[in-house]
Amino acid sequence: MADETFNPPGAETLFPPAVFGWVTKPMILVVLSTLIIAAFFLITSRRLRIVPGRLQFAAESVYDLGRNTIAREQIGGQDYRPYVPLILSLFTFVLVNNIFGIIPLVQFPTMAHSGFPVALAVLVVFPTYHWAGIRRHGLRGYLRNQFVVPDVPKPVLWGLLIPTEVVLKFFFDPLTLAIRVFAAMFAGHLLVVVFVLGGEFLLLHAALPLKPVALVGFALAIAITLLEALIQVMQAYIFALLSAQYIGRALAAHH
Repeated sequence: MADETFNPPGAETLFPPAVFGWVTKPMILVVLSTLIIAAFFLITSRRLRIVPGRLQFAAESVYDLGRNTIAREQIGGQDYRPYVPLILSLFTFVLVNNIFGIIPLVQFPTMAHSGFPVALAVLVVFPTYHWAGIRRHGLRGYLRNQFVVPDVPKPVLWGLLIPTEVVLKFFFDPLTLAIRVFAAMFAGHLLVVVFVLGGEFLLLHAALPLKPVALVGFALAIAITLLEALIQVMQAYIFALLSAQYIGRALAAHH
């Protein structure tokens, strides 16, 4: 190797400098994703046809996924309708912000910033499914439904099961919902950056016999990008699926 030393990128790659003032790239991308989603559904639903065109078919497929595959299956055929807009919004919002990570010139998965998935989980999903359960069963009935397991001895119930359920429902559920998508986007972004910059370093600074190894780095970067595209879609689906599952669990008659 030459005198130059390769310094692998770290978490600092996810904290770009402000674009102007206090406004950062992730903030702009979040707003942009909202505009993209709104424009997509407004344009595709403006002139609906019995025989859909490509854009209308794409919009109907996304809507069908959110409505029937996720909301209806997880919440139930009697209760799912009021929650379809929320589930569809969560899925498309997380999806677009994930996909930003593989779009040229953007190449930044917004959900790799922990604050965004945490805000969705804690400020949107968490209060929604608890409120849904309280509205259905009443506060006392909901707490009993969620935390009390029938036919369990009281020492075990109050000493173990209820504290465990409280920690799960009020801490681990929203935390794991947020961490799952954050960790996947964070790790995928870093892997792509490492192989791209590593390949560039080998190509520009390595000794001549090692320069062909740069092609391996670039090839791995492309392969990981393709894999990351699949993971980005899956994580958006899982986020919406678990959100619907939590709502369905809160509405269920039995724990």
